[in-house]
Amino acid sequence: MKNKELTQYVYTFVQQLIASGVEEVVISPGSRSTPLALAIAEHPLLNAYINIDERSAGFFALGMAKRKQKPVALLCTSGTAAANYYPAVIEAHYARVPLIILTADRPHELRDVGAPQAINQIELYGKYVKWFTDAPIPEDRPKILHYIKRVVQRSVIEAMKFPKGPVHVNLPLRAPLVPDMEWLEENFTSEVGYSVHNYVPSQSVLNEETFRQLANYIGSINKGLIICGEMHDIQFSHSIVTFAEKIGFPILADPLSQLRYGNHSKDVIIENYDTILKGIEMDEALQPQLIIRFGAMPVSKPLWLYLQEQSQIVQWVVDHGGGWRDPSLAADEHFICSESAFCEKMSEMVEINTDKTFLRTWQQVNDIVKRNIESIPSSQQNGLFEGRVYVELQKMLPEKCNLVIGNSMPIRDVDTYFQSNNKHWRLFSNRGANGIDGVVSTALGICASSSDPTFLIIGDLSFYHDLNGLLAGKMYDLSLTILLINNNGGGIFSFLPQSSEEKHFETLFGTPTDIDFEYASKMYGFEYRKVEDTNQLHKYLQEPSSGIRIIEIVTNRHGRVEIQRNFTQFVSQEIRKELNR
Repeated sequence: MKNKELTQYVYTFVQQLIASGVEEVVISPGSRSTPLALAIAEHPLLNAYINIDERSAGFFALGMAKRKQKPVALLCTSGTAAANYYPAVIEAHYARVPLIILTADRPHELRDVGAPQAINQIELYGKYVKWFTDAPIPEDRPKILHYIKRVVQRSVIEAMKFPKGPVHVNLPLRAPLVPDMEWLEENFTSEVGYSVHNYVPSQSVLNEETFRQLANYIGSINKGLIICGEMHDIQFSHSIVTFAEKIGFPILADPLSQLRYGNHSKDVIIENYDTILKGIEMDEALQPQLIIRFGAMPVSKPLWLYLQEQSQIVQWVVDHGGGWRDPSLAADEHFICSESAFCEKMSEMVEINTDKTFLRTWQQVNDIVKRNIESIPSSQQNGLFEGRVYVELQKMLPEKCNLVIGNSMPIRDVDTYFQSNNKHWRLFSNRGANGIDGVVSTALGICASSSDPTFLIIGDLSFYHDLNGLLAGKMYDLSLTILLINNNGGGIFSFLPQSSEEKHFETLFGTPTDIDFEYASKMYGFEYRKVEDTNQLHKYLQEPSSGIRIIEIVTNRHGRVEIQRNFTQFVSQEIRKELNR
């Protein structure tokens, strides 16, 4: 066997990776990672994706892992290649996405001596990974091979433990870097034959006495709110709705909670809380005695401010991962408990609340917003009104799909304008660190890991930021519809205080780019359409398509703030009338 030590080492590593449940590896090409890249590409049980740009590769892997809720491995060469994974690693940390980052490195004798492509990769990602190890130099001694198996096993287990997240395995490799490919081809089979040692997830639950005390407290009040942020537990929707219906608490459901869509009951779902809270001081009829929060912090800033201001209201946070998800600094209690288990146990223990007055009041004001959303204008001067685009999109999207939402304005507009329905949609957005980087690649990763149609709603600056990511769609013939909301700049800043600084606003915050995105689509050979009214949007979305298609929707951010504020003001007046009856 040629290069026996290296060959046995990478064989053991890759076999154990598969035995531990990893199915996909995203590879960023480079020299130092050659042994593992060749072994991964050769193995019949691994799906290998090549992504040249490491930043895009990181988010592509993140999208796959987010959709599957299983670890995806990332492999790159030494040097700054590993540094380019950093934004995706940070997002994976905060969004609790299981990633296994494999960075090839120079051997110890070439570290810190001025060798090319050698940087300090030890604990490169700091506290943003759950576990780090600097693996041993390849050897074929049984003890070393046994140890490297355990390294792989532990990396998968650490990535999957609650809260899920990224881990980093640094792999120093000496030249020659080419393993015996003939031997690997002969020995890689569909029968891995390694000990699996997969992580068996367990549920954190409270003890019986604590459940009883909480149930008694809930039973003593009539006015409570449930707030739910981003969640991906498929069991959660039915368990929380059952709980809320029994106790008569409305659920303020963030679009990423997955509660606005699906076949569960929507009677207790309140989706228009953002508009409600923007327009009115919290009326006594809407004021709760208890707030129970699940999942990540919702998108809505008015909701965040409301929680911050309500220090007199008892607030609980229930979090399976045991994180400190309380940016409002207002929670009285933090319960480390499976969210589904909490709701199921509470449903068993609490008495039915027959007084639904509080719930009905929230339902009535929610319906006022829902009715009036249909009346918002389709257009404004020099472009479509973005709010109307989202109202129409809900009607056009298919019965079942993945919907990836860009940060800044798109996720906020989805929060404001998307109403609950019975369609089977799964919504995704990179709300861990809330950045605009890597959104295209994340969407393509989600697309690559699902058979359902996938749609991306993204702003022009976010789209420009990850144009490199489109290459993966071309290379792997992925099917993604990109709805590019082009208002020529950063629309969100028009809603912020800096918009009053007119002298430098456009240069520093508006940042118009005047890019013709048709040329970007031509560069990759993608289908392209430009939309200037909602009828065209309907037409293009109904056309059969495959591969990547870009539908550019031209809107105007100038004047948008006034339209939206007028809508909020009108709805708020209608809500006050209802509450004063």
